[in-house]
Parts: sequence; C-alpha cells; structure tokens
Amino acid sequence: METLDSFDIAILQQLQADGRMTNAELAQRVGLSAAPCWRRVRELERNGFITGYRAVIDRHKIGLGVLAFVRLDAAQSSGPQVQKMEAAIRAVPDIVSCHYISGSGTFELQVVSPDLDSFSRFAREVLLHLPNVKDMHTSFSLGEVKAAGALPLGHIARRPR
Repeated sequence: METLDSFDIAILQQLQADGRMTNAELAQRVGLSAAPCWRRVRELERNGFITGYRAVIDRHKIGLGVLAFVRLDAAQSSGPQVQKMEAAIRAVPDIVSCHYISGSGTFELQVVSPDLDSFSRFAREVLLHLPNVKDMHTSFSLGEVKAAGALPLGHIARRPR
C-alpha cells in the first residue's frame, strides 16, 4: 500500500472522527460493503497508517487543570546523555508529549498537573532532576482554542498519482 485512494482517505477521516463506530457503519459512510471496508482498515493498520485507537479524556474532568509547556535545554545535545534523558522523559506519565525543537532549547514538553502547587513540586522534584537538564523554561496554558484533533488529509487527495 504505497498510495491511498479516496476510500482509504475517507476511512481515515471517519475513524479520526469516531474510532468506535462499527465496521458496518464505517462501510456505509465511506460507500463500501462491510468485507472490503474491513480489509482496507486492516491493511491501513498493517501498513502503519492507523497506529492505534484510544479514548480522548477531558483532563479537567479528571482533575488535571494545569497544562504546562516546558522547554528543557540539554547540557549535551547528542550521545548517551540525550538517550538517557529521552528514556527518563518517556517514563514520566505527567509528561504527555515531548518533541525535539529547533531554535532555543532541546525539548518541548507538555505536562499536566492537578494545580499550580502540584506542578511546582513536580518541576522541582522531577523535571529539574531528569538526566542532562541544563535549564528549564515554562509557559502555562490559559485556555484551549483547539486541542489535538484529527490530522488534515486534504493534501493526500491533491497529490499527483
């Protein structure tokens, strides 16, 4: 599966909108019968286009009122120290996302916490003690305009075949 056709794109769009729908409902929405739709979904999974299914949870309802964006500067930007830092970051559940970034800093983290006091404790006791951390800068979300949503797929349909 090197290229995606219009059915594959429609399947991806529908599953991003509602990953819980039945195969029969998905097939009806994309204009296929159930068996070919199921085979396409399995093929999309097998080829890594679909990497999983999960529930999207409202962090406020479960008591995680603080979302912080934390830029970590690494003391060393390559080698085993960075690998240790990456492994340590992956192991911390409060860090919900981590990206290498360009410009100032090495990593940009998204961290959730119940409140500012909890975040402050977490920053002092965990973040500043991660291996290879040289400096830390934090910004706080004051409100969400748009949270992680569906990936845009329009560019695939416009790509020449």
